[in-house]
Amino acid sequence: MARISAVPALVALLALALAVFALALSMGSVAIDPGSVLRALVASGDDTQHAIVRELRLPRAIAAFASGGCLALAGALLQVLLRNALADPYVLGVSGGAAVGALSMMLAGAAAWLVSAGAFGGALASTLLVFGLARGVGAWSPTRLLLTGVVIAAGWGALVALILSIAPEAQLRGMLFWLIGDLSAPPVAWSTLGALALALTAALPFARDLNAFARGEATAAALGVDVARLPWLLFALSALLTAAAVTTAGAIGFVGLIVPHAVRLVVGNDQRVLLPASALAGGALLLLADTLARQIAAPAQLPAGVITALVGVPVFLYLLRREQR
Repeated sequence: MARISAVPALVALLALALAVFALALSMGSVAIDPGSVLRALVASGDDTQHAIVRELRLPRAIAAFASGGCLALAGALLQVLLRNALADPYVLGVSGGAAVGALSMMLAGAAAWLVSAGAFGGALASTLLVFGLARGVGAWSPTRLLLTGVVIAAGWGALVALILSIAPEAQLRGMLFWLIGDLSAPPVAWSTLGALALALTAALPFARDLNAFARGEATAAALGVDVARLPWLLFALSALLTAAAVTTAGAIGFVGLIVPHAVRLVVGNDQRVLLPASALAGGALLLLADTLARQIAAPAQLPAGVITALVGVPVFLYLLRREQR
């Protein structure tokens, strides 16, 4: 497949993200034309369109874009860390820890901000647990980290099943929606976008080192890369991104898996281009999925994770088949 050079690819993805933003702000139970959306964004006032765009749709759109960008960027970093194109942010059990933390708060009847705090705390606890056990007393290795993450994720899954089995009927629906991935009431928006910008800013200066690291530790060490510290950076950034995403949008799958894989087929494996391209594409994908989730069964709203799963499975199989060819 022909590769697209860096600047046209990034410009095209930026234009796509802006177009999806315009679509998300225009569509809904009350349709608003693009001109009215622009006036609502730049003008002050208390009219209905201003309230719908600025107070309802814009925070949700920002949360969806930021969460998708976080998941896709985390997936791209983990695929370099594990040197496996099929790795994604959930393979290390980070989302499982977030789910247990959030569901525990929901079960206790805690306030919404405590649910978010529980999700973030669970994600960070899972990160420290997985990396600490994988490190052990011997040398760190991608295989050990992957296997440890799979085992820890299975343990979190058992705890999630336990919480769901004892949850009252009144709380069960909200828990299930959060597990599937729900953006109907995102608790944060700008902070998640800030986490995405911070992680991208921290990762890009190491893009050349990541290119070498993707070829193996021996090759990277021969080229002067600090192979002892770089994995810690990759893992810390991917954990931060995943925790921020699941705290905001719940457990949404497939974005971190298919987006970096698809972008890599188009722009190549240069991390200087792949990382920002993945962030833009992941944000646009989840924002589009959330917009469709609001429209398909209107006035009811589907979880965005349902749309990403329905799209992600066939897209991933197609990409896998195309790569084999």
